[in-house]
This record gives sequence, structure tokens and C-alpha cells, in this order.
Amino acid sequence: MASISPRHVARYRDIATVLIRHGRSGALALDGEGSGGVAGNDRDVDAEDVPPEAERLAADLEELGPTFVKLGQLLSTRPDLLAPGYTQALARLQDDVEPFSFAEVERSIGEQLGASAQDVFAELDHVPMASASLGQVHAGRLRDGRPVVVKVQRPGIRQQVEEDIEALSQVASFLDEHTDAGRRFGFADLLRQFQRSLMDELDYRREAANLKALGRMLAGQARIVVPAPVDDFTTGTVLTMDRIDGRKVTELGPLAVLEMDLAPLAEDLFEAYLRQILVEGFFHADPHPGNVLVTRDCRLALIDLGMVARVPSGLQDRLVKLLLAVADGDGEQAAEEGIAMGRRLEDFDEARFRREVVDLVGRTYTMKLGDLEAGSVVMEMTAIAGECGLRSPPELALLGKALLNLDQVATRLDPDFSPGDAIKRHVGEILSNRARLSLNSALSSVLEAKGFVEKLPRRVNDLMDAVSDGRFNVHVKVDAVDEQELLDTVHKLANRVTAGLVLAALIMGAALMMRVDTEAQILGYPAIAIVCFLAAATGGFVLLGSIVVSNRRNKKRLRQQR
Repeated sequence: MASISPRHVARYRDIATVLIRHGRSGALALDGEGSGGVAGNDRDVDAEDVPPEAERLAADLEELGPTFVKLGQLLSTRPDLLAPGYTQALARLQDDVEPFSFAEVERSIGEQLGASAQDVFAELDHVPMASASLGQVHAGRLRDGRPVVVKVQRPGIRQQVEEDIEALSQVASFLDEHTDAGRRFGFADLLRQFQRSLMDELDYRREAANLKALGRMLAGQARIVVPAPVDDFTTGTVLTMDRIDGRKVTELGPLAVLEMDLAPLAEDLFEAYLRQILVEGFFHADPHPGNVLVTRDCRLALIDLGMVARVPSGLQDRLVKLLLAVADGDGEQAAEEGIAMGRRLEDFDEARFRREVVDLVGRTYTMKLGDLEAGSVVMEMTAIAGECGLRSPPELALLGKALLNLDQVATRLDPDFSPGDAIKRHVGEILSNRARLSLNSALSSVLEAKGFVEKLPRRVNDLMDAVSDGRFNVHVKVDAVDEQELLDTVHKLANRVTAGLVLAALIMGAALMMRVDTEAQILGYPAIAIVCFLAAATGGFVLLGSIVVSNRRNKKRLRQQR
């Protein structure tokens, strides 16, 4: 465990107070009980039914400050750790705080950009558009007339976050070493994931890179736009990017949805996210309705890319199969993919996991297509996994949360939108794109194999020279080695390689002789070429036969030695 730091004593007390108050109140999914025992319960908890204890936990985290607000938002994506009502309460944690002064904004801009705000911007509103725990956003205009927004980090916030993370990491290490919950869920690993995400969010250069990457990915989507950063006026704590005027999806009423015909936007948005997740392996992890704007020219704008997630290639293949299984109502396949993605703990109850996943997918598949939420199913699967002793990868929880938010945005744009149908419609294109990526990998492997084959004759010659000159050394420390047997094995290897090269030469020579017109012919082909082919075929069969016989003798000898 990390050593206890005296300067964090006050923070330890605050954290301990929250843990003691909520640790046994049914908040944590301890011993498979906290989550309610049925994954579907999370869907049945309405906003007005969130328990008071859950609201109290959210309030306690808000009192502890920005780091803990962000931690609560991360925990809201983990139904395998928290009971149903608690995930909903934490998902509603507000990140709106009192703005810091415009004088601080000007000072930060001057220090970071090396010029005063008046020199850089023709206009910069004194009143922020939004103020969050990590920073705030001001509307402005560059000297060339380009409308922008300027995101400025809250002074001193990085140091505060680092101190809070240090205290949390020591508490997490203690819980992992001394509690069953820690050993089951791995709080230190969860905190490391949280730390990486939060540190990335505090580096605005990363957010600028995320904006560029997502903009390139969605370049072919005419109805989806991502604001471009202004590199010359962007640093680690100041981010300048294009200003996109629009209304949040949450602000659109039913009449506006009908007048603007937003149904095609829902389809494009869902397709774009499927491509991000399952092809690119890089996606906007927080597409909640407040981060999606509808522009005046009826396009969708994705903003606030501080939180992104990356999906490894191997996990992408599993996710494709999982989403297809959910869309097709194949619970057995969904359970199989869930097990393949997760890490089995000692008490993993596989039979229960399979049974509950089959029931979950079956129930959702019989619902009306418009009511099926792929994100909700993925989130509930992580809850079932936690109850049954299967630790799901953190990317799966982020994916579930992103899809859940995406479902909500899509249904606001088009009340009749069906995520399950959308997955089926676009899966062909997704698989073809992944196939093209796999082909590129295969071609790379072929080139590597080509290089290996080209160098093989020289390496074999070097090996033969070393063996014949007595310079062959095996630099491995092994007890009880039979040198004679090792040398015999090397000789057999050399003989087989040599025989293979001779056979290859015969085949190449025969192929070349096929072009020579000779009087002696067999079956209408030059006799010498046919003889070479027959000799190569005979030699090949003899070589294969000797290999089979030798392998059988070796297996028999090994069985006798045992």
C-alpha cells in the first residue's frame, strides 16, 4: 500500500466519511447484492424513484469538489459497482459552478499565448457561455473575423486534482488489500483509468487533437460537423476553436422536431458512432444531449471532446459480435462474447451469467423495436457480470454509457428510431470496412514473410557453416541436456532443409524446362521437365513420410520416458 501522507489527513477524513455513510447503505454492489440482483432493475428506476440515499451520495460528492464530481460521473457508467438508483443519481451530477473572474481569464490567456486577450481577439465576451469545475467557455472573434469559443482552465485546478488523486489512490490501495470488495472490483485499477481520463481532460492540447481526429473520421458525413481547433491559440490550458451556433437537442420541442425533419440526422449520428466504435476504435465517450447541437442549417454538431475512449482491435471484433447478437435476440451468443471480453474471478458463476444474459436479451428483443436501447442492454450486461464474478473491461462500460446517451439523442431527433434496426442496417458496411483493415494487416504480414523467405537461404548457410566448423552454440541454460541428441536433431533439421531446397530447385528447373522444345516428350511435354517433376514429387512424398515416421517415433519415445 502507498504510504500515508500527513498533508492528506483532511482528505482522508472526508473520503472515509463518505465510505462509512454509503458503504453499507446498498450503494455499492457488494457480494452481488447491491445491484438489486436483476440487471433489468436499472431500467425500471424512474427519475422520481431514485432513493434519497443516492441523492445524498451525489450531494456529498459535489461538496468534495471537482475531482469527486468527475469520479461520480465515471461511477455512473458502472452498474457492476453501484446499485440502480445510484447510477442514475450520479449521472445527473451537475458540473456547473460559479465562474471565475474575467481578470483571471485575461491573465491565463496572456501567460499561455504570450499576448494579451485584446491583441489576440477582436471580441471576447466577459460573461461565460458555460462554467464547469475544470474550466469555462467564452464566445469571441479573432482579428480576421472568425467566430470562436475560448475554453480557459480554472486556475489551480490541476494541482487540486493531482492532490485528490494521490489521496484517493492510497485509499484505493488500502481497500484492495483489506476488503473483499477491493479484491473483487479492483478499485486501484478503476482509479488509474479515472486518472488517465481526467489528466487527458485537463490537457486541452489532447482535446484539440481529438477534435481533429474526429473531424477527419466524419469528413464524409455532410450532416455532422465537429468544431476545428485554432492551433496558434491553443495550449495546455487554453483551447480556441470554431464557434458553432445551434440549439442543444434537449432544447428542441416536438414542434421543432417535426418542422426541421430531424429523422435523417438520427440515422447519420448512429451510423457515425458505430463507425467510430467498431471500425476506428476511437469514439466520443460523452455524447449526452447537452453535447449535441442542432445547427440552423439542420446539421448536428458534436462538442466537448474532453472525454474520448479507445477500443483495442481485438475488443472491436467482440463488440461487433455482441451488438449483432443483441440486435438479433441471440442471448447465448451475447453471453459468449461477454465471457470472452471479461476476466473471470475465482467465484465466477458462469451458469448464472449465461442464464441472466439470455433472459435479458430475450426480454429486450420481444419489446417494440422503438423501445430497444442497445446501450441499456450493454450497461445491464456489465451489471450482471459484476454480480456473477466476471470483471468486464472498462471500455465496455464506457461503450454502454455512450450508446445509452446516443439512444436518448437519437430518439429525441426521431421518436420512431430503432437502434437495433440501425445496427442491422449498417453492419454490412462496418464489417466490410473492418475487412479492408484486416486485408491491410494481412498484406503487411505477407511482406514480412517475404523478407523472411528471402533471408532464409543465407541464414541456413550460416547455420550449416557453424555446425560444420564446430561453432554452433546454444546460449540457453538447461539442465541434463543430451548433447548428442541435440546434435542429431540439428543434423536432421539441416538435412530436411537441404532436401527441401533441392526439391524446390527441381521444381523451378522443371518449370523452366517446360518452355524448351525437345524431341523427347512425355504426354506432349519435354521429357526432361516431366522427369524433374516426377523426381520432385517422389522426393517430396519421401520427405513427408520420413517426417511423419520420425514424429511418431518421438511421441512413442516420450510416452515411454513418462
